[in-house]
Amino acid sequence: MRQIARDTSLTAISSGFVATLVGFTSTIALIFHAAQSLGATPAQVTSWVLALGLGMGLATLGLSLWARAPILITWSTPGAAVIASAAAGVSLPEATGAFLLCGVLMWLSGVTGWFERVMNRIPVALASALLAGILAKFALMAFAAATPQPVLVIGMLLTYLLGKRLWPRYAIPGVLLAGVLIAAVQGQLHTAALRWEPALPVWVTPQWSWQAMLGMGLPLFIVTMASQAVPGVSAIRVFGYRTPVSPLMSWSGVTTVLLAPFGGYAFNLAAITATIVLQPHAHPDPHKRYTAALVAGLFYLVMALLGGAVAGVLTAFPTALIMGVAGLALLGTIANGLAASLQEARYREAAVITFLVTLSGVTLMGVGSAFWGLVAGTLTLFVEHFRARPSTTDRTPS
Repeated sequence: MRQIARDTSLTAISSGFVATLVGFTSTIALIFHAAQSLGATPAQVTSWVLALGLGMGLATLGLSLWARAPILITWSTPGAAVIASAAAGVSLPEATGAFLLCGVLMWLSGVTGWFERVMNRIPVALASALLAGILAKFALMAFAAATPQPVLVIGMLLTYLLGKRLWPRYAIPGVLLAGVLIAAVQGQLHTAALRWEPALPVWVTPQWSWQAMLGMGLPLFIVTMASQAVPGVSAIRVFGYRTPVSPLMSWSGVTTVLLAPFGGYAFNLAAITATIVLQPHAHPDPHKRYTAALVAGLFYLVMALLGGAVAGVLTAFPTALIMGVAGLALLGTIANGLAASLQEARYREAAVITFLVTLSGVTLMGVGSAFWGLVAGTLTLFVEHFRARPSTTDRTPS
């Protein structure tokens, strides 16, 4: 403890707090929407916030102390989008079974070294298109909300554009604040829904459904690993840390399995917010930046204990506000996914088909569009390239 106290600086505390604030406020609305899409009660939504906060906090603290490196664990933001998009016809117990499947697959990917091999089998273009198709639904719903709530949605959009120009790190919290102020002026805040009781865990017994496994559990695993594990590991490597990857994957899976019945649907390495605690402004000494992640872990635990208040505040918000914040928060990820999916000509058509099938929301045999988008893209690649000779346009000049 004395060593940790000596290593901790004011900038580390500030960076840890900012990482928690940005990570929590930018996507909590999407978590709330995912839980509601499965028919979760207010008590169960509170349990989700508690489980996710505890999982992120404890995993971040444990792994950062073990590695003596800034390891930031967070919930799967694109995974929440997968859950919400695949929720039709899936009960909360069936979804819990899908969460457990995702956790087991994550654990196996770590202990067996599957992670690198499995991800190498799925072209980055298809994984990126799958992610973009899932997230684009929420951006569309955010802008569609401008029809019934034009002042609210347009005001949030203008705040987002100004925020990205003037204070990009705080753009989404700024959107949330602007949305709350506009909704308050319009009398759309349902303050009767506010609850300040402490968060309590609510157990959900998992049920097993092959439709939920294929339509939610498998896409949840693929998208979480492709969109968070890969860039999360890349961020750690870019800043010079050589922490073993497999234990990070294994413990993320274990945390998911333990907390899935309470709402902890998927945990993995942070990608975007991780850079806040990895950069030199967190601490000039790279060997002491782990303290910024420790601070973030502590703040995550605080947010977990305040889960009842967080859920109550979100219940008080109009739906257009929640969807607006979630949709705008995902624009950058959608753009990056589309750019990555269309970068290579040989994967372009398969990526477009993956994106469109996923975006369509089609459900076949009770399985959601995320799975069928991946199937359609893979089939397209197979038909296009199986035993096909490379064209002259694909060849690199010697």
